[in-house]
This record gives sequence, C-alpha cells and structure tokens, in this order.
Amino acid sequence: MNAYERILAVLERRQTDHLGFLPITMMYAADQIGKTYGEYTSDFRILVDAQLETAKRIGTDHVSCISDPGREAADCGAKVMFFDDQPPAIDETNALLADKTRLKTLTVPDPHKPGSRMFDRVQAAELFASKVKGQYFIEGWVEGPCAEAADLRGINQLMTDLMDDIGFVKELFAFNVQLATAFAAAQIKAGCDIIGVGDAAASLVGPRFYRDVVFPYEKQLIDNIHAAGGRVRLHICGNTSRSLTDIGKLNCDLVDLDWMVPVDKARKETGADSVLDGNLDPVKVVRNGTPDSIKAALQVCYEQADKKNYIVGAGCEIPRDTAPENILAMRDFAVQTI
Repeated sequence: MNAYERILAVLERRQTDHLGFLPITMMYAADQIGKTYGEYTSDFRILVDAQLETAKRIGTDHVSCISDPGREAADCGAKVMFFDDQPPAIDETNALLADKTRLKTLTVPDPHKPGSRMFDRVQAAELFASKVKGQYFIEGWVEGPCAEAADLRGINQLMTDLMDDIGFVKELFAFNVQLATAFAAAQIKAGCDIIGVGDAAASLVGPRFYRDVVFPYEKQLIDNIHAAGGRVRLHICGNTSRSLTDIGKLNCDLVDLDWMVPVDKARKETGADSVLDGNLDPVKVVRNGTPDSIKAALQVCYEQADKKNYIVGAGCEIPRDTAPENILAMRDFAVQTI
C-alpha cells in the first residue's frame, strides 16, 4: 500500500497497513533543500522540490501546496509584505477593505492569471500531479471565509464588525466562499486530491457566532469543494473546543485539531466516523521533546481517538528547527501502529 492508497483508505474508513502521517511542513520543507522561505512562497518549482524532498526524508504520506495565507488576498489587491526568509504577511494597517463599501467593487480573481500568486499555487498542483499523482496524496490549500475576511478587512476590525455590522460580515463571507471555491476548483482540476481549508480566525469567535455566522459559509465552501470532486481537510488554528459539535456537522473528510483541543472531546463531539488529525503541541512536544516523549504523546492521542479514524500529525506547522529524529519518531509511530 503506497502513501496515496493509505490516506485514501483512511478517509474512506477502510483497513490500512498502518496509520497515515500528514504533518504540515512549510518553512521546514524549504530548509531541506537550502532555499529561503521567500523563494519557497514565490516559485512553485522550489515549493514542489522542497515538499518532495521532505516527503522522502521524513516519510510523509502527502505533498502540499500550502505556503501562506496571502495568495487570494494579494490577487484581490491587498497589500502583502514579503520577506527574504519569513512568511509573507498581510499589511493590516492598510487593509484592502478598510472602507467597507469597496467590497461591492471586488470580483473574484482568475486563478489562472499568469504571474498571479494563485496561479503559482495552481502550477504547483500541476507539477505535483506530473511527478507523483497516485503515489502521494496531493494537497491544495485555500483560505476559509473567516480567515480571508480577516485578511481583507483586518482581524481587529472584523471582530468589531461581528458586533456592529453583521450584514456586511455575511456579504464578505459570501464573497470569500466564491473566491475559495474558484481557487479550490482550479487546484482540483490541476491534480489535487484534497484541499486544505485554513480558517484560523474562526477560533476567535464564540460558539454562537460560529454556529450562526461562520458555520453556514464553511459548510457551503466544503459542499462546493466536494461538488468539484475534491476532499476537504479543515484546519482551524486555535482552540475550537466549544464548536466541535458544529464542526462535526460540516462533513469534512479530515479535521485537523490544534494542540489546545482534547482529542477525546473531539472524538465524542465530532462523531465516531470523523477522521481526526493531530494534535501534538508543535513547540513543546515536537520541537522540544524527545523521540520517546513524542511517541508517548501520540499514543495518548491515538487512544483518545478510540484507535480509529486517526492520522498522525501535530497541532499546526512543524517548526523549522525541529530535530529530524523528532519528526522521524512521529513517522515511526505511524508505521508501527495499525
């Protein structure tokens, strides 16, 4: 059973030879081939080479187009700051939608426009497909409705809007679903097997706002990705413990849990059939731990997940300076566990 077959079997709730292993690697991956992170985020060929080398070195079951949250926003016209060896960052002091009325003028960018940041990711998917289709699970990535709203409006202003202008927030979320749907469809057509939906800002709202405002738009996006022929990996950075029951109703193929979320609570509230990924603390446990302590922590996660529908991973990105033996311990746990 190769890596692609293994993850497909997990997502379809079939027997596998061992647990899947899907860590998020970005800066770590760039370092594996001696490239700066600025190069990684700006040239799809470097990103692909870095992911393939990382998969070979640490035994992951996937390769990913993930890099930074600024691709869609940049192509919409947002100001993005670029750095030599750090992730691009949205300039929130000059948010694209500082004036809310500008939303009426926005149109969804063409994800195939030459030279655009979205097209660079689509090209990564195409290159992955030409090299490893059917061997590794190929993962694309889009920003979720709440995260993209934070990128376009500014996170602080968005939180205020939730109280002061819920109508505008819903209009913005609806636009973001159209944006992410188009971007996801382009990546699926290019060869992606699964689309990561990163919606970090959604962890900052309470359960009522999540259920009433965020959930409907996440659900629409996930349904749209499924309709386009893709699968969905939902990744919400932060503590989503109060919204797990609703997350379980999204019909995601895979739910990433950040390290603050108890796995046993997630299993109970998202349902027995939910496929869970995670959720070691990337710094305290993965970066600062030892191979033995990492395996022990994963055993706890596995048991809390009821030893089923579970994929090995950390709560978020593997820090770039993590010792290789620590990541290999995660791989070894996956390989040694059925």
